[in-house]
Amino acid sequence: MFHFDTDYMEGAHPMVMQRLLETNLEQTPGYGTDSYCDEARQLIRKACGDDSLDVYFLVGGTQTNATVIDALLSHHEGVVAAASGHINVHESGAIEASGHKVLTLPSHNGKVDAQELKQFINDFYADETYEHMVAPGMLYISYPSEYGTIYTKAELQQLHAVCQKAHIPMFIDGARLGYGLSSDAADITLPELATLCEVFYIGGTKVGALFGECVVAHQGLLHHFTSLVKQHGALLAKGRLLGLQFGTLFTDNLYFRIARHAVEQAMRLKAGFVAKGYAPFIDSPTNQQFFTLPNDVMDRLAQRHTFEVWGRRGETHTTVRFVTSWATKPEDVEALIADL
Repeated sequence: MFHFDTDYMEGAHPMVMQRLLETNLEQTPGYGTDSYCDEARQLIRKACGDDSLDVYFLVGGTQTNATVIDALLSHHEGVVAAASGHINVHESGAIEASGHKVLTLPSHNGKVDAQELKQFINDFYADETYEHMVAPGMLYISYPSEYGTIYTKAELQQLHAVCQKAHIPMFIDGARLGYGLSSDAADITLPELATLCEVFYIGGTKVGALFGECVVAHQGLLHHFTSLVKQHGALLAKGRLLGLQFGTLFTDNLYFRIARHAVEQAMRLKAGFVAKGYAPFIDSPTNQQFFTLPNDVMDRLAQRHTFEVWGRRGETHTTVRFVTSWATKPEDVEALIADL
């Protein structure tokens, strides 16, 4: 079988595993207070081009989203997101479980429109009864989006400008950040992205780490954040395991090199499908590729390849998602295209 379900099916990049094995019997302080976490924080600040940034390590993506959003919002506020946003669709109500409502805007191939965000905020405060309603307290977006699409630098600037004028923070979910920034369509760098939001996170689980995410925030913004991380079950006692992984990924540009490999395999996959007459359901420039296939073709492919049905199965055609990762082999992509 060849697997294209998602980008966290493998364990971790061999260099990450090697570092974990080499340091396995060392004894270090807990909860991220060790020297490996300190080193990783410095490497990430350097990669972001800002030594003043606050850097935290958490265990997983859902915990990260829930903790950051809980930290940024007051009790009466909600988080604005695209209707297709991960926190609205695929996190089992984790945000609502923290006492905050997800306020949805239309999804444009997974993205939020700046003018619609501005109108949403203006309409809220134009309502004389707004104090009886959930206030838009922050903006959540993903880079890349749930559909593998990415925001341009201009789009991020426009969204951030709306947020700054409304005095609300902008938070970027970077579970697949490496795959977005490594795309040929990306016109923004990591240091630039760090200036166009108040908080973002660098995904490790889906980009070469065994587990873990790295939250990056403007200095002093996340008050008592470690306490909240613990409340949300996202603080790892053996914190050095996270520091070691991110320190390895951000040495010698490993994070972006392996992300680039995944994007290259996805582009080969897309080209193979297009050459055989299948137009993309969404034109994604990253490691997630979507196609609507005749059910007989889908069922035949499923005999040797695993992938995700995107939504419900249709009567004659069904939209499916193929995902490449840092570990996808070129010959696996070739096998998929040949079987197609």
